[in-house]
Amino acid sequence: MNTPPHSTQAVRWKPGVRIALLGMVTIIGVQFYEEWPFQRRNLISYEIGFVICIALLIWWLFLSRAPLALRMRVLGVILLMGLAVGSLVKITGVSGDMLPIFGWRWSRQAELAATSIPYLSAKVPHTDFPQFYGPDCNGVLAGPALADNWAQHPPQLIWKHAVGAGWSGFAIVGDLCITQEQHEDNECVTAYDLTTGQQRWSHNDEAHFDTTIGGAGPRATPTIDHGRVFALGATGILNCLELASGKVIWTRDVVKVVAGKTPTWGMASSPLIVDDLVIVHGGEEGTHSLVALSCSDGEFVWKAGKTPSYATPVFATLAGVPQVLAFHHGSIAGHDVKTGAELWQRPWGNGNVACASPLVIGADEVLFSSGYGVGAELLKLSRNDTGLQVQSLWQSNRMKAKFSHLFTHDGCVFGLDDGIFACVDLKDGSRQWREGRYGHGQGLVVGDHYLLMAESGELVLLRPTRAAPNELARIRVFNSKTWNPIALAGDLLLVRNDREAACLRLPLQ
Repeated sequence: MNTPPHSTQAVRWKPGVRIALLGMVTIIGVQFYEEWPFQRRNLISYEIGFVICIALLIWWLFLSRAPLALRMRVLGVILLMGLAVGSLVKITGVSGDMLPIFGWRWSRQAELAATSIPYLSAKVPHTDFPQFYGPDCNGVLAGPALADNWAQHPPQLIWKHAVGAGWSGFAIVGDLCITQEQHEDNECVTAYDLTTGQQRWSHNDEAHFDTTIGGAGPRATPTIDHGRVFALGATGILNCLELASGKVIWTRDVVKVVAGKTPTWGMASSPLIVDDLVIVHGGEEGTHSLVALSCSDGEFVWKAGKTPSYATPVFATLAGVPQVLAFHHGSIAGHDVKTGAELWQRPWGNGNVACASPLVIGADEVLFSSGYGVGAELLKLSRNDTGLQVQSLWQSNRMKAKFSHLFTHDGCVFGLDDGIFACVDLKDGSRQWREGRYGHGQGLVVGDHYLLMAESGELVLLRPTRAAPNELARIRVFNSKTWNPIALAGDLLLVRNDREAACLRLPLQ
């Protein structure tokens, strides 16, 4: 009797190939869909990738017709590789576009050797930079006149050293520069010597805020006013300190003031000083979102709004009415300075967070902008017998400011549109150009130049016009993610990220 030969079924490769190709084509299509912001494209791509991986696993284990032993061996290899990668590599954070940043699990932040050179006399007086985005809180400085031939005369490093984690910038008055940083379980308000980088004093609070995406440490930049430092920590501790010594004048927990909780991404609005009031955003799920306290003693004065944002409020006089302009979660509004009463209000956004401050344009116009696919809207305010009326002049998704500030020049609005430098016409919001992927960095207008600290850690000098961005020069300062605002006092530029800080002397004309 003849025994039939043993037969095996061939592996069904086509379904697996089709699943992989479908996933690749879909992800490529998502990445090139320009109507979505980069963050959304990347998040959707991760979701598609996860679904494709599950589909491939189901195909291989149950539908491939591969021998059982081979299926189990491949599954074992995949699991072992996953365990090996997970034990060696960790996600240390994400970029502004939601791309993961990886690092070795055993690595620690390197202790940088303090670097400094003797600082010679300044070519121009050291003007103060006392708050977020400078003297007028708008990121615009009249000077000094910057030289742009960095190839022959590059910025000079005055000092550079390690700092604690955090996304705070520097405030500068006299020879002191103040920032916030995280050291282990303490939030610190730290004063450094402007020209040497040596620490002069530090005030510590036992507080620690950290998220994988947002990182650790304080977010807000201190504000200096009449010899006092006002600093808001990531968990809601608002300190008023003596500038000269760091001695506590008063301290309050603004999250408790509104009976709320720390926001998802931490307290990020820098203190706004108007007369004798210090104004900041409060916590989530509390009674109010905007809080005003007395600068003198920290006593509560007024509360306003319902849900906070991460954007620093701005003081302006529009249509002849002094007011505090603020993002709230899901709305924008103007508030009476003395009482917090709502002068006007409009809905805003698509449910995502707002981080960039409003941009005041002239005597009766203000521009609001936010990222995550929202865009910008220019409003015009006017007065009548019933109060303030608000008219929308235009809306555009061509300018989506995530963290960085916008500025006007040459009849246009300039800024980082979802991480790409862009220009739109101030009359109607139409795009003039969009080029130069600098990521979610921070910048300052200095005369007719724009100093931009890119997310990559490069310092870029531009002279933007309606026609083109006109990049002139760039140098690398840091080698890691940089989200912190920059500060300029005379010819000294202070920059930092969540690892190190530096002072550069800029060449002048």
